[in-house]
Amino acid sequence: MADPNADKINRRSAHITEGVARAPNRSMYYAMGYTEHDFGKPMIGVANGHSTITPCNSGLQRLADAAVESLKAAGANPQIFGTPTISDGMAMGTEGMKYSLVSREVISDCVETCVGGQWMDGVIVIGGCDKNMPGGMMGMLRANVPAIYIYGGTILPGRYKGQDLNIVSVFEAVGQYSAGKMSDDDFCQIERRAIPGNGSCGGMYTANTMSSAFEALGMSLPYASTMANVEDEIVGMVKRASTVLVDAVKKNLKPRDIVTRQSIENAVAVIMAIGGSTNAVLHFLAIAHAAEVDWTIDDFERVRRRVPVLCDLKPSGQYLAIDLHRAGGIPQVMKTLLAAGLLQGDCITITGQTVAQLLADLPAVPRSDQHVIRPIDRPMYEQGHLAILKGNLSPEGCVAKITGLKNPVMSGPARVFDDEQSALAAIMAGHIKAGDVMVLRYLGPKGGPGMPEMLAPTGALIGQGLGESVGLITDGRFSGGTWGMVVGHVAPEAYAGGLIALIHEGDSVTIDAHQLLLQLNVADDEIARRRAAWKQPAPRYTRGVLAKFAHNACSASGGAVLDKF
Repeated sequence: MADPNADKINRRSAHITEGVARAPNRSMYYAMGYTEHDFGKPMIGVANGHSTITPCNSGLQRLADAAVESLKAAGANPQIFGTPTISDGMAMGTEGMKYSLVSREVISDCVETCVGGQWMDGVIVIGGCDKNMPGGMMGMLRANVPAIYIYGGTILPGRYKGQDLNIVSVFEAVGQYSAGKMSDDDFCQIERRAIPGNGSCGGMYTANTMSSAFEALGMSLPYASTMANVEDEIVGMVKRASTVLVDAVKKNLKPRDIVTRQSIENAVAVIMAIGGSTNAVLHFLAIAHAAEVDWTIDDFERVRRRVPVLCDLKPSGQYLAIDLHRAGGIPQVMKTLLAAGLLQGDCITITGQTVAQLLADLPAVPRSDQHVIRPIDRPMYEQGHLAILKGNLSPEGCVAKITGLKNPVMSGPARVFDDEQSALAAIMAGHIKAGDVMVLRYLGPKGGPGMPEMLAPTGALIGQGLGESVGLITDGRFSGGTWGMVVGHVAPEAYAGGLIALIHEGDSVTIDAHQLLLQLNVADDEIARRRAAWKQPAPRYTRGVLAKFAHNACSASGGAVLDKF
């Protein structure tokens, strides 16, 4: 039987044989209060995403403190380091939004760099805002030492006039206010009350989607993905997770043992069942790449066709993530899928148990006293909601979120915008009418750069009552809070010469989720004439992190990763 400590011993031996003298090495630790006894303990990194930039992350320090305390009690040495955060909700609609997807790569680099540079034996990643999740997971997979993800928790709802509020309520209120459908006082009250405290945005938006998927993936503990940040049970979960990780270090159970093609399929099945964010497509392509797992954009469509939407969650449904938690959480969703043959139960999890073992004591049918999780024979929708469309406008594929739509099919005249701000201005001025198809381009991984999210325009359309009658296609991204007749991640992007760059004002564009089609209805000879005349624009940035991202990012259909060489 292989020695479970062999990998740790080999890593430490390599450390010494590469010429690092033992005495100076230990002296640095003695300076931090270590004793001789500590050198026989595993060194566990704690990647702490705490910051006061956003409420998503401002409640993480107590979780990091609990992790440190529990790691010490379990016989490990915690080593804390930081990871950055960009608040999508605060950056939305501004130049700062271009840094959001970039931060995913920075976070993953931080985790890989610190774990590798300090020869850590394991790592806990603690995060809240959207890119904390995929960034942390990618770093864990690259480092490939025993690891666990701790989600900082969801936010509790705000409240006004008997209605629950969340961050998307504010963006949609902008559209209602501009259309004269909301008073000054109501608008101000929604703005002030929507975010009542710490935690990540409350609907099944990107943060809660990714946390739920990580639980299904086997890299977080059961129920960990839907807890509220401000409630006490999350601290107990952190303590359990720390103990589980120390045990995983002893067993040498690594992320790439857990994150396989089968476990990714489980995660994507859960994403479909909960009605999760379009961003999950982009991020799981990147996660699969980091894990060196064969997974393509077409696999999402394959899973979508066989997995129904079971959960009635915002943005297109009624409930929030905390309601899902109280209704049975992700374990109940997973057990419902497992009992229907839609989940692979033999996948190993960070606990050392399989998915089927973890779910063994749960009922196959959700409780009848709740309305968040539907039984398998009475789903919200018979098939998943994240459709992969192709056609001449997106031969590499793009993502349409089709839940909540009465008829996800339309053809209309293109209203073309080369930036988000002019598109939003046109909506607010009342220049966009029912039947139009808005085209927002030069917003992809290279063209944006950074593939910014379009929550401000889509929120304004919803607020003006145009969510189902106006189409919007973009080579950028959407917030997890977006819904409506929207198609994102169009690839190839405009900056790379994709056909979206050649659309003219008034051209007929077809969005057809039934036929999985995104089509520019222009003759081939005219397209050829336009292509011959097209010139790639100059890059918007020539120095710094945005320029580096633009230069290295691959297509959205490959996850917009920077190391797909």
